[in-house]
Amino acid sequence: MVDVTEKEMDNPTFKSDTVLSDVHLHCPNKRHLMVRLNAVGQPVFLSYFKILWNTEDSPSEKHVREATTEREHPYGSGVELSDQERHKLKKERELNCEGVEALLDDDGDLEVVRRPRSASDSEAEDLLRDRVYPVILMKGKDDAFEDTEQDCACSDVVKIEHTMATPLEDVGKQVWRAAFLLADYILFKRDMFRCCSVLELGGGTGITSIIMGTVAKRVYCTDVGEDLLAMCEQNVALNKHLMERGRGEVKVKELDWLKDEFCTDPEAPYSWSEEEIADLHDHCTVIMAADVFYDDDLTDALFRMLYRITHNLRNSCTVYLALEKRLNFTLRHMDVTCEAYSHFRNTLNDLESLQDGKMKYTVEPIKLDFCQFLVYERIEQL
Repeated sequence: MVDVTEKEMDNPTFKSDTVLSDVHLHCPNKRHLMVRLNAVGQPVFLSYFKILWNTEDSPSEKHVREATTEREHPYGSGVELSDQERHKLKKERELNCEGVEALLDDDGDLEVVRRPRSASDSEAEDLLRDRVYPVILMKGKDDAFEDTEQDCACSDVVKIEHTMATPLEDVGKQVWRAAFLLADYILFKRDMFRCCSVLELGGGTGITSIIMGTVAKRVYCTDVGEDLLAMCEQNVALNKHLMERGRGEVKVKELDWLKDEFCTDPEAPYSWSEEEIADLHDHCTVIMAADVFYDDDLTDALFRMLYRITHNLRNSCTVYLALEKRLNFTLRHMDVTCEAYSHFRNTLNDLESLQDGKMKYTVEPIKLDFCQFLVYERIEQL
């Protein structure tokens, strides 16, 4: 029996201390194996995410389509048949035209034409699942990363260390769908971002900054928390080869939205130098953020930070915001709502209507009809 006071009944709250990203629910669990424990004892995993450059006909989709075609048309036009097979096929077709006798053999037993076993349903499912490439490593093995280099082509695989389930305050250590959505847009519009100077707010594991780093000149990937920033820096190092071709670089920096100033303490591991702050203000033309709108106070803090930064930029700037509209049933409204998204939209409207002699903000939606280069579930709530 639970004793609930009258005051508690006015504002009941259900709490969970674990949050799990939906990205990993789209992948088979058996492929997510632990690499190590981080500084706070959380299991860390390493996943390979394949970039599908030819999005119209990815290898896995092609194999599945061929397997399906073979099941439906076992004697397709692309297969050369022997004389015996042609005779058998002709006989089957003739018998099929005559009626039920076509299903009986010479002794009167039922004869069933079976499909080829080379492409079963289970194999087709495996082909679909093979589109994401997490890696298996032994804990404590120093050369594990070197051993896996040969398994993946350098040009089309992003390697990301991440956690699987965390408390709410550590959700930046997971990979979220909106980060993939923003990465898709960057790859689709890569000529537009070429040679840009970019700032990411709430970069988390760094996957979006890494993708941006393949085309942009310089990316400042920012977040807060030394453990998270160390994970992000490790991911940048794992994917350095992707950025070398375009001579881009990703710098991991601390940026706390609850503070008014950049961290310039030389003793802090991810602090800013005066030269880096000046470079950001002089050259940044793109700011981006993915899946950072889940708490109203943090949303307010982010928009205040966004205003302060854009107010000091020398050039006009485009801000790209990606998020997932998460629906929840609340007892307060007795309905399915999305309060975090609603607060985000209200704050965005306030920014657009801001009366400032120096600054003007214009908000435009982006249609999500661009190509999908990474494997995830692009749901309508994105």
